Order: sequence, then C-alpha cells, then structure tokens
Amino acid sequence: METQSTNPPITLPEIPPGYLNIMGYIDESEVNGPGCRAVVWVQGCPRECPGCFNPDSWTFEINQLVSVDSLVEQILSKPQNQGVTFSGGEPFHQATALAELARKLKAAGLSVMSFTGFTLKQLQSESAPPGSQALLEQLDILIDGPFVESLAINSPDSPVSSKNQKVHVFNPAFVDKVTWASDQIEVHILKDGNRIVTGYQGWLELT
Repeated sequence: METQSTNPPITLPEIPPGYLNIMGYIDESEVNGPGCRAVVWVQGCPRECPGCFNPDSWTFEINQLVSVDSLVEQILSKPQNQGVTFSGGEPFHQATALAELARKLKAAGLSVMSFTGFTLKQLQSESAPPGSQALLEQLDILIDGPFVESLAINSPDSPVSSKNQKVHVFNPAFVDKVTWASDQIEVHILKDGNRIVTGYQGWLELT
C-alpha cells in the first residue's frame, strides 16, 4: 500500500514578503480549470509522489522569484484570462503570498482555483501551513489530496488524477462547471524557446 506523510520535514527557503518562488507560468490555458485561465506553478513539494507529472517542482530551491504585484499585472494584461489556477509544487507552502494574489485578482472579477497534495481537513487543522485558511477563503474550487500512483485514474474524462482526490466547489456559480477540457494537451511555447506541456498526459511523451 502506498502512503504519503502528511507533514514531511521540510526546510523552506527565504522568500521576500510579497514574492513567490515559482516553477512556471502560462496565460490562457483551457485545461487547468473552468474557462480560460492563467496558471501559476509554484516551486517546492516535499511529497515526491511516484508518477508525479512535475518532478522538477519538488525542490524548494529558489527558481524564479516573482512579485505578487507583477503577477497581478501580467494576469490582468490578458483579457482572455477569466481566472487563475495554482498548481505545483505545493501551493499551500506559499499560501500567504498566494492568498494576497488571489484577493487582488478576485477584486478584479477573476475566479481562483488551486490544486493541493493536502486534504481539505488537513488544511483546516492547526498543523496546516501558515496562511492556509486565508488562501482557502479566496478559493472558488479546490482539488485536494496527493497523487497516489496505485489509485491513478488515467482517464481524460476525470478532473482528478487519482481516486483519492476530491473536487471541492466553494462557489455555487461553479457547481456545473467542473467540465473543463481535461482530455486535451496544451503545449505553450515561451519567448525564450522553452515549452510547458500541460493538461491530461495519459503517458504521452513529447520528444
């Protein structure tokens, strides 16, 4: 049986207040939540789940430091961004800064969604990472639970990756909108020539 520690020991790097340590960012994604969305992948996750789609996100070393204000400006500069999705990595290890980002974007009319390896119950407990409650209060949708390879669904029709994960819809306006195009793959080519592949992968390897 596969198990994951709920509170593995970690050493977080020094991140200046008002900044995030991220692994990647894209605009106008249609496979990471309802509608067209910006996606922020934070850097750092201690779980190291077998079969994880983003093993490059595990290390907590500084990757890209970006200010909350610059992300707000970037996200709002793209009119097609209807919301933002936080992924990773583990977003709740940077919950305080993400809550600040979420508040500013919600004030501008955008929706906010997050993935997490924690369960909702863990995030509501006293042992949750700092800022967890503040971030939860800003979310319209939360997908919780670690990826468990033995419980993998491997279906393009599922909004979750393994059977233990759950979709929590906090905003009633999104109850009927958990139908995003999870059966698609997006390839985003960045200005520096790098690319980000996101969406349901189904063991497809791009070479």
